[in-house]
Amino acid sequence: MDESTTTSTPEGLSMCIQLPPAVHSKGIKPTQEFAGLVFSLPMLELQMAVIFITTQVFHLFLKRFHISKFTSHLFTGMLFGVSFHYWQFGEKAFHVKSQEVIGLLGELGYSLFLFVLGTTVDLGIIKRSGYKAILTGVLGMLVPLASGEVVQRLIVKYVYNLDKRDTTRLEVVTATHSITAFPVVLLLLEDLQLLTSEIGRLSQSATLVCDVFTVCLQYFIGSSSFSKSSKLDTNSINLGAAIAYVISVAVIFRPIMLWMVRQTPENRPVKKSYLSALILVVLGSGILTHYYGQSFHFGPFVFGLAVPAGRPLGSAVQENFQLFISEVFLPIYVTINAMRPDFWLIDYKDDATKTTAFLMVFVFGVKILATMGTQLYFRIPLKDAFVLALILSCKGIVHLSAYTSFRDFRIVNDSVYAVMFSSVVVTSVLVPIVVKHLYEPSRKYAGYERRDIMHLKPNAELKVLTCIHRSSNMPAVINLLDAACPSKENPITVYVLHLIELIGRVTPIFISHQAQDKTDSHISTSSANVILYFNQFASENRGAVNLSVFTAISPPKLMQEDICTLAMDKLTTLIVLPFHREWSIDGSSIESEDNTIRSLNFSVLERAPCSVGILVDRGHLGRSTSVVSALSTFSVAVVFLGGKDDREALAFAKRMAKDSSIRLTVIHLVAMGKEYDGGEWDKILDAESLKEFKYNNVGGGLVVYVEEMVKDGPETAFLLRSMVDEYDIIIVGRRHEVESPQTVGLSQWSEFPELGTIGDLLASPDLDCKASILVIQQQRWIS
Repeated sequence: MDESTTTSTPEGLSMCIQLPPAVHSKGIKPTQEFAGLVFSLPMLELQMAVIFITTQVFHLFLKRFHISKFTSHLFTGMLFGVSFHYWQFGEKAFHVKSQEVIGLLGELGYSLFLFVLGTTVDLGIIKRSGYKAILTGVLGMLVPLASGEVVQRLIVKYVYNLDKRDTTRLEVVTATHSITAFPVVLLLLEDLQLLTSEIGRLSQSATLVCDVFTVCLQYFIGSSSFSKSSKLDTNSINLGAAIAYVISVAVIFRPIMLWMVRQTPENRPVKKSYLSALILVVLGSGILTHYYGQSFHFGPFVFGLAVPAGRPLGSAVQENFQLFISEVFLPIYVTINAMRPDFWLIDYKDDATKTTAFLMVFVFGVKILATMGTQLYFRIPLKDAFVLALILSCKGIVHLSAYTSFRDFRIVNDSVYAVMFSSVVVTSVLVPIVVKHLYEPSRKYAGYERRDIMHLKPNAELKVLTCIHRSSNMPAVINLLDAACPSKENPITVYVLHLIELIGRVTPIFISHQAQDKTDSHISTSSANVILYFNQFASENRGAVNLSVFTAISPPKLMQEDICTLAMDKLTTLIVLPFHREWSIDGSSIESEDNTIRSLNFSVLERAPCSVGILVDRGHLGRSTSVVSALSTFSVAVVFLGGKDDREALAFAKRMAKDSSIRLTVIHLVAMGKEYDGGEWDKILDAESLKEFKYNNVGGGLVVYVEEMVKDGPETAFLLRSMVDEYDIIIVGRRHEVESPQTVGLSQWSEFPELGTIGDLLASPDLDCKASILVIQQQRWIS
């Protein structure tokens, strides 16, 4: 039998509670109100389903304008808020009695979100932050805060007659407008795919500095108020408890988690018991900090910061909880909070509302100017300075949470709350659109001079950037470099970039192993093999090879920024990328395939500031790191059809031909009875490039020039099949989307467009070929 119990709240209000609570429905019956959805569990399921579906529909349209999922959640909440206040469906689906359950679920989800986010933050970035990031973070918060407080006092004194209570509340609101929240900036950069860009890295460093400075400022203000007080008041006790909690996390729990890391064998998963213990402590920390006057979210976030980022513990937390929290809990939290404001309640005659609206716009403008001024001082371009200022001034989930708390604790009224909420909506919509329009990282890769092999001066230094994903990539790359004939007269500078997927961290890391910085020991261990192999290659070619090794830890979809930025900074001539397929040593079968690497290769080909080569190792080059030196002769073939990519391949082969142990064969495929339609100028350049090879006037190696007449693609394929076993490596030009009579009928069967028609044919599993293939694309972008 149902009973009702009445309890009193601290505010003196009465609350009626039904016992036992109506959780499970007895099924859909015509006699039940709203099909039995008065029960809490079916109601919660309905609410979650409606929120998820509506959010996905909004995001389906908004993502075309680069608007984030967070904004889609806001629009979903605003839609349900309007329906709740003015439509019958909203009142039924989101009844006041049901909001307590889903609201609690959202609050829990936001706390766990902050915890998981904290586990991915590398606090070491603050130590590595340069003067630019520190000044940007401090001034970007301090200048708008001080300016806002001054203007607020002037408004209160001379314009609007606000009482002391409203004035004190406005000070808290103004301070909140001035902050730059790391979770907000991080989510924005992730949505815009700018994490590894120059502005993205500076934004992250500056935001972390700003957050640390904000905490220190709060501590300073709290300490000052404590020193002026003659007795221990509640605020002082709460402040002391918060400081004690932070210290205990750093001194007690951090060492325990480091012990967990040491107890986990390398490349083995973390024990489930460790993760369960972490979640229990997270929930307990939220209760503890809430009891001592802090937000429930404060404890989990601080505890998350203490979790060692990266493998194995930080990555395990992220892998187990990230998806469910970000895709289920977080939409609920944002949507429920976005339902609360009622824009019809905005009182345009209310002095507090008008003051808040003016201060929001003023603080936003000052923050933009302060950030831009700092960047212009460091001679950052005006457009980039404005983009950075917009990113640091954007509002998001942290501001939404703070504004909602102000409304729940009656610091602001409904009118002021609606105005503050509108600022979150406006910035979250406009900032991504403007930033995407003004800032495109790939634009900086457009070259103002030719950076390819063909236009290098004779005996000029060849600068090559080689990318390594795993140890199996190294032997083939080293043998290719060895075949490029490094010598004191023709030196090679090799930049090795070890690419590691970012797991368990949120901030990309770029390390120069020549700088001998204080780096993460795990990172150094991961790259130790790469450093050892290439150092051995450099020592064997002392005086002919200059070596620099780097490590980039970033999301796979953003690795092209690390590659192209390094290539641009070091003025490289060629980027060598490993193919996404790996063959067995005898080249007979495919051992592994990684489509993430394939997508990366495509991205580099589209934006590289120099020539690019994709190395397909069919097993022969990958046997060991001394294939070239061990063989008396090393056979190389160049398949030449014509065009700039083929001329670039010929230029690289010309450098290899200077080695007396290299046997180079140039196979010139000529269309039978047809003219190459590349243009007269291309014909002249092709003839000039081939002249030296025709008369064997290249270098110390043995050069053979072969001219073959073919009428179409099938005949070309038959010819290449008959000769592939004669060579150790075959070099071809990519010739992307270039039609010629020699390849007619082949392009429609092409599986890998990044290799071009001939490269794809040679890399096909159907071709019994042990020779490795190097596909070269000449520098594309010339301003």
